[in-house]
Amino acid sequence: MGTGRPRERVLAAGWLVSLGVAGVAVLQWRAYVREVEQRAEDAERTRDEVARRRAVEERLRIARELHDSLTHSISVIKVQAGVAAHLARKRGEEPPPALLAIQEASTDAARELRSTLDVLRRDGEPNGNGIDRLEALVERAEAAGVPTTVRLLGVRRALPAETDQAAYRVVQEALTNVARHGGAAAAATVRVAFAARELTLHVDDDGRGAPGEPEPGHGLTGMRERVAALGGTLHAGPGTGGGFSVRVTLPLPAGRARPGAPDDARAADEPAARG
Repeated sequence: MGTGRPRERVLAAGWLVSLGVAGVAVLQWRAYVREVEQRAEDAERTRDEVARRRAVEERLRIARELHDSLTHSISVIKVQAGVAAHLARKRGEEPPPALLAIQEASTDAARELRSTLDVLRRDGEPNGNGIDRLEALVERAEAAGVPTTVRLLGVRRALPAETDQAAYRVVQEALTNVARHGGAAAAATVRVAFAARELTLHVDDDGRGAPGEPEPGHGLTGMRERVAALGGTLHAGPGTGGGFSVRVTLPLPAGRARPGAPDDARAADEPAARG
């Protein structure tokens, strides 16, 4: 009996020591795991920072390349067109409409290039071109010889910046294609329909159209990529009555209509501009 109690005390002390050692080991293991997780987070953060820095450097490189390769050429075109128009007026002649169109287009191209370069330098923010600039776009199309009618349907509402810019670019590219491929005296109609959950764009012309499905050039490819990035759909091909037709649907977040205005794109048909 006398030797049993000391043995129990030794065993109890041994268990306590074992529990203490186990507790310290657990604490050390948790500290090690936290340290490993912190190192992994730091490494991931470092990789993200390196990737962002490389992306910024690449955007700046592209901006420099665009500036060096395009800005000078566009400026020369603008200056030469302005000089030619000035000399014509000095001779008492009216400058040809094509020359004035070149002068205006080069001015707009220079402005858009500066805007695009600014976007590249500011981490891809929208550059301000949207549906609000549709009137100026139509004026340029008409100066290029494409009479254009624009109709705004439905309740006009504020658009997300990316959607607004994509809509502008789609109409811009479609009208440019009419000027290039529609033939002489081709006219265009642009319809912009605002609905609760989508924005629909129709650009139709009465030009010579295409014999079949169009070849996917850079313009159409760029439109498809821009629309697909926003979850929209695009159809481009011969129109039902001849000519060429571009139809784009872009999803919109739910929004409130203006007080007293209907919330259906078919409820209004407002001619915005006519060629």
